[in-house]
Amino acid sequence: MLENGIVMLAIILSVNIIYVSLLTVRMIFTLKGKRYIAASVGVFEITTYTLGLGLVLENLDQIQNLIAYALGFGIGVITGMKIEEKLAIGYITVNIISSNPDIPFTETLREKGYGVTSWYAYGMEGDRLAMQVLTPRKYELMLYETIKDIDPKAFIIAYEPRQIFGGFWVKKVKGSKLKREEEKIQSE
Repeated sequence: MLENGIVMLAIILSVNIIYVSLLTVRMIFTLKGKRYIAASVGVFEITTYTLGLGLVLENLDQIQNLIAYALGFGIGVITGMKIEEKLAIGYITVNIISSNPDIPFTETLREKGYGVTSWYAYGMEGDRLAMQVLTPRKYELMLYETIKDIDPKAFIIAYEPRQIFGGFWVKKVKGSKLKREEEKIQSE
């Protein structure tokens, strides 16, 4: 009897982790405008949800099942976020303000394959170089490392653009030079 109870708890916990992970992934695809992928994930999500909730509702007199369900929900949120980080769907826009306008920042980023728009700005402590970089999210961390290598004092703000039209990225969305840079870093 005890063994069946432990198996039931493990099933409820696992089902809810899967359900909430799918919910998170579906929401990301929905927000990114990938409606057919989101709908497909939703089919598996609701099936998993129904199975898990059914197991809990059949045994409402056993508080441990409800606790397993709640724990599975919490763990599923974390798991879903990790999955979303690995998928890294979409693009990120990074605004950079260099502490020193004389650093060859723009050229270095362009050599590495990033599209950069730059302009001179004036900050509280004098002249600055301001830049805007658009990159696939999967290269986001690599971009931050590159920025820190060029100027450890650079000010960085990042956000996700909703729409992209025209410019460098329409022609070069795949970022082939960035892929080579990533492979180079991974081989080191």
